[in-house]
Amino acid sequence: MQNIENIELSLLSLDDYQELKQIMIEAYTTLDDPYREEHQIKFLIDKFPEGQVVIKVNEQIAGCALSIKVDYAAFDDSHTYNEITGNDTFNTHRSYGDTLYGVDVFIKPEFRGLRLGRRLYDYRKELCERANLKGITFGGRIPNYHKYSEQISPKEYIEKVKRKEIHDPVLNFQISNDFYPARIIKGYLEGDKGSNDYAVLLKWSNIYYEKPNKQTIPTKKLVRLGLIQWQMRPYKDFDELMEQAEYFVDAVASYHSDFALFPEFFNAPLMAENNHISEPQAIRELAKYTDTIVQKFTDLAISYNINIITGSMPEIVDDRLYNVGYLCRRDGTKERFEKLHVTPDETKVWGMEGGHQLKAFDTDCGKIGILVCYDSEFPELSRILADEGMDILFVPFLTDTQNGYSRVRACSQARAIENECYVAIAGGVGNLPKVHNMDIQYAQSAVFTPCDFAFPANGIKAEATPNTEMILIADVDLYLLRELHQFGSVKNLKDRRTDLFKLEKR
Repeated sequence: MQNIENIELSLLSLDDYQELKQIMIEAYTTLDDPYREEHQIKFLIDKFPEGQVVIKVNEQIAGCALSIKVDYAAFDDSHTYNEITGNDTFNTHRSYGDTLYGVDVFIKPEFRGLRLGRRLYDYRKELCERANLKGITFGGRIPNYHKYSEQISPKEYIEKVKRKEIHDPVLNFQISNDFYPARIIKGYLEGDKGSNDYAVLLKWSNIYYEKPNKQTIPTKKLVRLGLIQWQMRPYKDFDELMEQAEYFVDAVASYHSDFALFPEFFNAPLMAENNHISEPQAIRELAKYTDTIVQKFTDLAISYNINIITGSMPEIVDDRLYNVGYLCRRDGTKERFEKLHVTPDETKVWGMEGGHQLKAFDTDCGKIGILVCYDSEFPELSRILADEGMDILFVPFLTDTQNGYSRVRACSQARAIENECYVAIAGGVGNLPKVHNMDIQYAQSAVFTPCDFAFPANGIKAEATPNTEMILIADVDLYLLRELHQFGSVKNLKDRRTDLFKLEKR
């Protein structure tokens, strides 16, 4: 091999065609039609110039990558090469396409072994990120399969290649470049005798892809959380309690927080006026305030331009008592969430029942999940929310002892690690001597992260002073989660053994 003085990546020019044609002939010695006509290359350059790139060594073309943009929903995963390229006319290219489709990548034989193909794929990935495309898709040849086709199926062949039992120069290369096999396609490329007429549909997902949003404000990259560590104290009346709530909303909004998180049963002080009746009756009297509180928080969310998670409150539906809360968005919309697992004390003392609804919520700061206190100790719930795209899990809680708090804290930290998400917990502190069944509260509000290099080593982004009324402000970067999903030291979501178990939502 000649001495290398310069390696350069540049867009393909039609002036390069004759040199390009010769390289294609040298690269595809087993194909009946190894090269593309000049008018085909011209079409690609005219329609999608940034998708056609060459790599030059000492000013000679050493390799090339050709691609188009397609509206992938117009095809299915069993397509052939002719279908996806319009019989090599490339008239399937769409300027508004959402997927980069790899038409071809080839390296001149004398330059193989220099990892030039990796540079071409890295360029394609960067192009996807810049153009906000979902990812890269193409049919990959398996040129050594013909040697094994009489002994094993294509599926078995792929598994053996993945386990390094068989070497396939093309498939090995694709897998090492973060492409994953999506399915096997029969009859993908006519004349591909080496692959025995099979191909592997390979995909790479752009972790930075954002679905086009009709809102004027796009989903944010950096999200600021405002956690309210609420002091349980006597209040003269409802208006005084809501005045305190507005004070905290104002405080976290003044720091430009995107969310305000209140604790579970933050309105429990209002039960003091009914302390003369039984606990089940008192909690039902408290439920009469819920609609008014939700409307007040909805107004505050709009006026202070902040998304408010109301903590939780008692609510009566068809004469049954539930522990519920509301997400009050700053655009004026609201959604309800329920505590699904009520504690033995809630059932025994108040006659409360568990709810039935579990879902992730869309916000202008990504998808969020909300689990109330005890629910955080059931890992299946947060895993379902993670599968629905949750980035941040909010946990409003109320614990009387440090034991109870430690359970919520430890489980919330586990939820952050296993679901590769942020978890924010906020609780109440202090005591309510004139409210039965409330006693003393213990809390240390906090924001937890996964444990990897881009995050704090101990998984703690921020934490409040224990048992002190205060606010806690913390910024979380959603893009770090995207990188973690793809490049983390471990990949808890991706590496699940779904061949052994699966989790279903009923």
